[in-house]
Amino acid sequence: MEIVTGSGFIPGELLSKINSPADLKKLKETQLEQLSNELRQYIIDLVSVKGGHFGASLGVVELTVALHYIFNTPYDQLVWDVGHQAYGHKILTGRRDLFHTNRVYKGISGFPKRSESDYDTFGVGHSSTSISAALGMAVASKYNKLNDKFHIAVIGDGAMTAGLAFEGLNHAGVENANLLVVLNDNCMSIDPNVGALKEYLTDITTSHTYNKAKDKIWDLLGKISKFGPNAQEIASKIENAIKTTLLKQSNLFESLKFRYFGPIDGHDVVRLSKVLADLKDIPGPKILHILTKKGKGYKFSEEGDETVWHSPGLFNKETGEIIKVIPKAPQPPKYQDVFGHTIVELAEKNLKITGITPAMPSGCSLNIMMKAMPDRAFDVGIAEQHAVTFSAGMATQGLIPFCNIYSSFMQRAYDQVIHDVALQNLKVVFCLDRGGLAGADGPTHHGAFDLAYFRCIPNMIVSAPMNEEELRNLMYTAQLEEIQGPFSIRYPRGNGVMVNWKTPFKKINVGEGRKLKSGKQIAILSIGHPGNSVVSAIEELNKQNIEPAHYDMRFVKPIDEKLLHEVFSQYEIVVTVEDGCIQGGMGSAVIEFMVDHEYNSKVIRLGIPDKFIEHGEQKELYEECGFSVNKIIETITQILSQKEATKLA
Repeated sequence: MEIVTGSGFIPGELLSKINSPADLKKLKETQLEQLSNELRQYIIDLVSVKGGHFGASLGVVELTVALHYIFNTPYDQLVWDVGHQAYGHKILTGRRDLFHTNRVYKGISGFPKRSESDYDTFGVGHSSTSISAALGMAVASKYNKLNDKFHIAVIGDGAMTAGLAFEGLNHAGVENANLLVVLNDNCMSIDPNVGALKEYLTDITTSHTYNKAKDKIWDLLGKISKFGPNAQEIASKIENAIKTTLLKQSNLFESLKFRYFGPIDGHDVVRLSKVLADLKDIPGPKILHILTKKGKGYKFSEEGDETVWHSPGLFNKETGEIIKVIPKAPQPPKYQDVFGHTIVELAEKNLKITGITPAMPSGCSLNIMMKAMPDRAFDVGIAEQHAVTFSAGMATQGLIPFCNIYSSFMQRAYDQVIHDVALQNLKVVFCLDRGGLAGADGPTHHGAFDLAYFRCIPNMIVSAPMNEEELRNLMYTAQLEEIQGPFSIRYPRGNGVMVNWKTPFKKINVGEGRKLKSGKQIAILSIGHPGNSVVSAIEELNKQNIEPAHYDMRFVKPIDEKLLHEVFSQYEIVVTVEDGCIQGGMGSAVIEFMVDHEYNSKVIRLGIPDKFIEHGEQKELYEECGFSVNKIIETITQILSQKEATKLA
């Protein structure tokens, strides 16, 4: 990895000496609070001018310090869930002086990544994987007779809503492996948490009787530990008796055969360290419930909108003012906002429409509908599988659910799409936000595969709008009574191209593309937003007296066969452009048609190659993958040059 060194950011007195957890362990316990303060300030300093995720990492500063202080990482395996909260972890594990390259093209990743550091024990980016991964590590260590090795999963309370987290807990309880789950309870994921689990955790944290008693439990455990070989058995009986008497809810975790400890203050680094040290002496699966504040230690995030401060962009660290570039002229809206306003507009006229999202109401702009129609819009928590089957259930009763899930997160619910929706031919409209290369979040968040993995599903309509007007019209079309079965609409992260985007609704015939420009020799077929890059490329090519035709396919399935017959009967060279994986995508569908109908044109596919693309700005990644405006121009000119050279040979 090519890294630019010399960040220009000066760490505090203690932090400047920490190049690894080994250096951290040299500190006195009384110095941990100062180190925590310096680490928090370093994150504030860098993120304020470099951008990135913010609130989540501030909330776990003390936990991060305590974990690396007490445990022998990387021998002891520390698994961070999601990764938004791992900035402090990266800084303490040898990447302090590289951290200014976080999320920058060719820089370090914004998430833990195994290829980046031995301290990043498991690659993350999607939520709720930590317990299963850490359990797998713990069972492997047990098998390898590494009985002194500890395994710690740090999971947020928002991530605990996913089925995978409960699956991991259910299995861990019967393995008797050396596993510690740290439940970071801050009532937030990106948006405020929802659901019964949140209410359950709130009951624990607000129970005055229990909180008064649990301190006595800890004191008692400390005294009993001096009793000798029967200490653990005595402590367990007393602890369980007190918990069962005072708080029946504790059975949620303990019924899964986890030892439950907490809740404790997650911002008291000394107390955390002592508790973690005590837990090292208790065998089997354990859960430590800590209470934290997202954005802790930065006044403006603590007092402001926690959703905004999850990833605020650049900001003035002194005033808390988020820095926004105010354009001189009106700008096109974000695609997600077009979705958010359009679904409300449609739902006002069609009372059957509902909206569903798994924990991303602000990210996908369903929060607009949630505010306007709270009884018809649902945030189901981080639970993509449930979101899809919940939508399917609604569809059986005649409702028209618009299930909005990021493209990369939809991968988590693939079986539900096939088995619960498509197999039953239910009318669920899938709106796939962040389709294509998503930018600085990198390979865990790129929506590279949806065109390919939806195209192969029977009954599924697969579409992508080239602009905001087409997004509105596809949404309008999908909810019409004559349209039956599942219907997917994918669109990218970021802004569209139309300032005046709120146009009257028009039905689009399913499976019908459109010819945008006639041409000579070469036809360019695009799907979705990249069609705008094709338009710009053709404008430049026309200046060189090169005149490609341009077709906006709009649908990958059913694909417009009438249009393709026209293309292959007129053009000997066809170039396909898509912001999705080349293998199995729109270009593959075009080649399949060509072969099936015995045409013999030359087809060149531009799109995401057969590899995982790292992070960077979208325009940088388009260039790398070969379908930026410049790369489209370069491809067309090279094709024609080669053709001319062949003629002359």
